[in-house]
Order: sequence, then C-alpha cells, then structure tokens
Amino acid sequence: MPTTLITGASSGLGAEMARQLAVRGHDLALCARRTDRLEELRAEILAAHPDRTVSVRALDVNDHDAVFEVVNAFAEEFGHLDRVVVNAGLGKGQPLGTGRFDANRETALTNTIGALAQTEAAAAVFRAQEAGHLVMISSVSAVRGMPRNITTYAATKAFVAHLAEGFRADVLRIPGIKVTVLYPGYIESEMSGSAATTPLMVDTATGVRAMVEAMEKGVASARVPAWPWVPAGFALKVLPLRLARKLMG
Repeated sequence: MPTTLITGASSGLGAEMARQLAVRGHDLALCARRTDRLEELRAEILAAHPDRTVSVRALDVNDHDAVFEVVNAFAEEFGHLDRVVVNAGLGKGQPLGTGRFDANRETALTNTIGALAQTEAAAAVFRAQEAGHLVMISSVSAVRGMPRNITTYAATKAFVAHLAEGFRADVLRIPGIKVTVLYPGYIESEMSGSAATTPLMVDTATGVRAMVEAMEKGVASARVPAWPWVPAGFALKVLPLRLARKLMG
C-alpha cells in the first residue's frame, strides 16, 4: 500500500485528505500540533478501514529541527514514504500598515520557512529513495498580489509554488520523483475565515476530492476545484487590479 505523510492533518483540508486517501488504499503518516485531534482522526479512519496503518506524531512546523526528526522517523517506521503533502500553514494575516506586523510575521514564518523545512525534509527522503511524490498546497491567491487580510498569505503561497517548481526543475533527471502544486480556491475549512461569505465557496469534502484526484493523477499543477477556479484563476491574472480585487470578494 502507498504511504502518504500529511502535515497539518488535525483538521480541515489535511484531515479530509487523510480520510479520502484511506478510502483509496493509502497508509497514513499524520502530524500536527494538536495530537488529541490526530488520535481522534486515527481512530475514525481505523474504524472505517481496519486494514489501513495510521501513525500519528506531534509536530509544530516552526520547530524546524522537529520537522526533520518527524519526517525521518515516519520514513524509518514505514520503510519508505511514497508521498509527502506539505499542507500545514497559517492564514491569520492583516492588512499591511495597520499595526498587526505580529500576525503577518507569524503567517510569513509558518508558511515560508516552515514550508521550506518540510520541503527540505521530504526532498532528502525522496533523493535517498530516488522516488517519491511531493505535493505542495499553495492557493489560487498566489497568482497575484491580494488585498486586505490575505496580502501576506497570498505572498507566502506564491513562495510555496515557486519552491516546488524549483525542486521539480532540480530533479527532472530522477524519474521516480514527482512534484505537484495544488492551488485550492475557496474550500470550507477552519482557515477560510471571512471567505466563507463568498458564493464561490465549496464544502470541505467536495474541495478535497478535487485535490486528491489531482494528486493521485500526479499532475504538475492544478487549480481545484476546476470549476470555477480554472477560469477564475486565469481572470485573476489578467484583470485590472481593481476588478481582480472584486473577484476575490
């Protein structure tokens, strides 16, 4: 059975990815800060799929040494890692210049340096195996600069996308290593916050289903769900900034 490691798996998109991948036959390595939720998720998955193996570990991705320790421990426990989903992140930014550097700094550190640590750890395992699938969770907001509370968040998700593409370019001659960047649109989760008022929002199960299907296909990149985010993503890139701002709600 393939083994998938998911960071930030205690709730939202990460937890739903674990549920849906278990249905598809994956063993799971799940990590997050909230181990009580991880244990509940593990029990839920094993009750529905007793033939799966689900291992959980505590991880704060801002503890960079711990990132390497946890990823390597999972690799040793399972004997290999077929896929690592860099999902853990934060979305608590505030408009620039409004006195909330603390919130923007925390978002930036978690979503860039934390993501870099996760990617480094996964990449090292994949290089040693000469095989593996790195899945980076970016955001449709990464296609250009975004206003209000998501300015910093969008910038960090652009970083994530470019980091993934750089690694893909570096391992083109290692056919066993694949890289997928996913650009989710508005999917209901704990992080969606004020975006929950937009008519473009889809429920968690529907949105994650599109994400899982894209990663299972091994595509290089995908805006998910395809409708409306393939055309909306294109529009965001080409519209004048004033209109793009309205499109994001």
